[in-house]
Amino acid sequence: MADYDTTPAVLDRAGLAALVRVLAGRGRTVVGPTVRDGAIVLAELDSADQLPWGWGTELEAGRYRLRRRDDEAGFAHSAGPQSWKTFLHPARERQWSADRDPDGQLTIVPDRPEQPAYAFLGVRPCDLRAIAIQDRVLAGGHFADDGYRTRRSGAFLIALECTEPGGTCFCVSMGSGPGVEAGYDLALTEVLDDDGHRFLIRAGSPEGAEVLAELSTDRADEATVTTARTTVAAAAEHMGRAMPPMDLRALMGDSLDAERWDDVAARCLSCGNCTLVCPTCFCTTTEEITDLTGDHAERWQSWDTCFDLDFSLLHGGPVRSSTRSRYRQWLTHKLGTWHEQFGSSGCVGCGRCLVWCPVGIDITEEVAALAEEATS
Repeated sequence: MADYDTTPAVLDRAGLAALVRVLAGRGRTVVGPTVRDGAIVLAELDSADQLPWGWGTELEAGRYRLRRRDDEAGFAHSAGPQSWKTFLHPARERQWSADRDPDGQLTIVPDRPEQPAYAFLGVRPCDLRAIAIQDRVLAGGHFADDGYRTRRSGAFLIALECTEPGGTCFCVSMGSGPGVEAGYDLALTEVLDDDGHRFLIRAGSPEGAEVLAELSTDRADEATVTTARTTVAAAAEHMGRAMPPMDLRALMGDSLDAERWDDVAARCLSCGNCTLVCPTCFCTTTEEITDLTGDHAERWQSWDTCFDLDFSLLHGGPVRSSTRSRYRQWLTHKLGTWHEQFGSSGCVGCGRCLVWCPVGIDITEEVAALAEEATS
């Protein structure tokens, strides 16, 4: 039994604004969704007024559009082009710098900048699962990323149960939504009905309970609790996509020679968009740069992608020289060999790889095609 109060409460829109102020008052950098450049993106928030009130999204493979809603819902949109990986595992980060003095003495200084104490507002169930997956990859094991571990250990997570999935969402078939059970500090469920616009809120950690205690809330009435549960349950029945109900790990292992890889390779641009928007992809590369004098050098870590021809470059050439082999590597790792490495699938069903693929390649369609080929 939790050693803190987990009783759900009700927060109105003014209370949500107060939540942002309380978190800022605790020295936290609040990050949440907002409208910018024709998309709903994640950015630092000064107030709850910057949330995308009244905005929704229309998603299809290779297509993303904002649309005005008939209500003032703040979180009735699907995953945008960014995930929380952008903040926990930055796209580019300096690891160390080195300087040589006039006597030729070399001094190497590890880069350990002070990290923000983040508060992530509106973490969807699929992204909450993605953070847990990246925790195992980047904060666990023998080769932990110190920068990630520091940022993650200080992050305060406010989960948001999904009530309106998009056309490319398939979290139910990956077991990662639309409700949340654990892994958060606070959990919100947005409710809009004849009784008004409000949020069911509950604590999931001692610090979450402390923050909740600083807010002016009402006791959760039975009608609000029932509406919240019903809405989340309904969302599970309205997913835009689904993975085939089968052992995907076994399918990947049995499909290495499938003809379907040639079909998808003929369409894939090897651009790497799918890996960049994926909330669990973690691959990086490093580069050393120097100034013109040669007395100062730096090592930088930046995101990389297995779709890059140089990603598998060894002496003599790349191991995976064809688009076919690179797409196969990405998909079989994501759904198959990720289990051997990290104990779970690497896909959370957020659908970003569908939306932001320039040619609209649909991962659920490709897996279904592989399954059909395997059974025929």
